[in-house]
Amino acid sequence: MKNIFSKYVLYTLIFSTFLIFNYNCTSTIDLLKNIQRLKFKLGSVNNFKIAGISISNKSSITDFSITDGLKLVNSFSNGQLPASFRLNVLAKNPNDGTGGSPNTTTTLTQLKWRLFIDSKETINGNISQNIEVPGTGQETTIPVDMSLDLYKFFNEMGYESVVNLALALGGVQGSSSRITLKGTPSMETIFGPISSGEITIVDKQFN
Repeated sequence: MKNIFSKYVLYTLIFSTFLIFNYNCTSTIDLLKNIQRLKFKLGSVNNFKIAGISISNKSSITDFSITDGLKLVNSFSNGQLPASFRLNVLAKNPNDGTGGSPNTTTTLTQLKWRLFIDSKETINGNISQNIEVPGTGQETTIPVDMSLDLYKFFNEMGYESVVNLALALGGVQGSSSRITLKGTPSMETIFGPISSGEITIVDKQFN
């Protein structure tokens, strides 16, 4: 009788473990499908500064004051031109309950990125906090703060061309059209983070 009871307990444990494992695997597969359905696009560029000078209200080099112009020239002459800006990444979650997929909010725990400007790779990083993308089909904005030395990557272009590049990105008529982001979105599961792999994010369309 004792042996029969022991076998019953053993079989019960094995069956329970199988059910839990199978459920977790199914849940993880569903999460992977959810993150694969996410689409991304580059939005606006905000708060662009070079050498600490805001260029959001400027459209050409002639818009800088004499003082600011001298500061930029001196910075470039000293082998540096620090820039900072916020790149808004737009995410869309089509898991709205149509097309056979459940209405699901996807939570990004990571979005590792590589920043390309005019096809040149510059800096890399990750989002600083979890981002929820509701399954509504509407856009969710993911603000990504960037900081890099434009001189380090573009000094061969010359002073005016580098400043004009900054203005094209973050000036009055600035846009993210000359930026490409290579991003790897991830979600957390009981088996660790899962990722859909690296994707290319541009301003023209959701990918």
